Amino acid sequence: MKILVVVSSLDLKQPYSATPAWWQLLKGLYEIGVEVIATPYQGAPVESLWWRSLPNPARWQGDVFKWLRDRARFLRPGKLAPESSADSSDSLSDRTIRLAAQSFIAPLWQRRLEHILTQERDVAALLILNAPLNHLKGVPRYLSEKFDIPVLYFDGDVPASLPTMQGFASGFRIYQGADLSEYTAFVSNSSGGADMLRQLGVKNAHTVWYGADPAVFSPISVPAQDIDLLFYGHGREYRAEWIDNMITLPSRRLPQARFAVRGTNLGDLGKAHPLPYLSFSKLREYICRSKINLCITRGAHASVHASSSSRPFELAAMGACIVANPYAGIEEWFEPGKELIVVRSPEEAVETYKDLLAHDAKRAAIGKAARERVLKQHTFRHRARELTDILRQYI
Repeated sequence: MKILVVVSSLDLKQPYSATPAWWQLLKGLYEIGVEVIATPYQGAPVESLWWRSLPNPARWQGDVFKWLRDRARFLRPGKLAPESSADSSDSLSDRTIRLAAQSFIAPLWQRRLEHILTQERDVAALLILNAPLNHLKGVPRYLSEKFDIPVLYFDGDVPASLPTMQGFASGFRIYQGADLSEYTAFVSNSSGGADMLRQLGVKNAHTVWYGADPAVFSPISVPAQDIDLLFYGHGREYRAEWIDNMITLPSRRLPQARFAVRGTNLGDLGKAHPLPYLSFSKLREYICRSKINLCITRGAHASVHASSSSRPFELAAMGACIVANPYAGIEEWFEPGKELIVVRSPEEAVETYKDLLAHDAKRAAIGKAARERVLKQHTFRHRARELTDILRQYI
């Protein structure tokens, strides 16, 4: 099978947090025998051993859009919009930038994708991977009808990306002004989000969760576990309560424990001390040096059933002992109490930390069980098979 993928970005230097996951997914597709042609919506084309990369036909236009978006800041961080007000919250800056994209960027993409599909006569499907829906209005229908191929959209940010949410301050709205009927099917990272997509008018909605490549996220040998508790992540949006409950307050109540954090814009962290970011390999070292790794999932994801994010799978693949905040549907992926621990209050967090720090064997058993679960069910090779099974339904 050969597929053409328009991916939000292939450049790890671009500020899109899902890009490492898309690398792993495309690698997983290669590993199960799928030929992938990938072209980025934002930034430079990046060649790899696992996909063939083609140029971005609107690179400078995309850079201009990013510049405008970064300055507009037209989303209000960390707030949920009532469903009844979702459409009315479409701002003038939203509409202006969207119209500019549809007028100047979409035609470039249509011509480029038409050229690729004409040259590559055996492409079985077109997959749009988190590129903005409403910028490409009209393109999916045109290509699907001309080349008689399915066009699927994969949204890895559900539910935060949906019109009923305000999204992130660094993000932008992709559903307002889009025509969802243009797509053969939608795929998202969220089981509960699939029902939400159907309520928006999507006829065919599927779920493919995040995962982890165990060759990338694998435990390494360290001299000692000299960090008691570690959290890494960026921003307080949607998770301020649980940063306070799991880091700020416990770090003050357990002054003898070493709390460490690698991240930015996290607010008051109590007695936790920051770690410098040096490289991914150093981050992997931090995780393995830590006796307990905290997984604090944003409320937008944690509140909608089985809305996957990368972090639980990454930590589990590294054999980390994970303590997590309440996360609806987490039992779909890991067994609480055996493969990770869920805490529901700062008091429960403190008692859990005390217990785990006092029992090395218990922490090791939790980490081992979590990694075994990933190897059995949650690698990106598993996700690639699930995605190709979905594609085959429409080819």
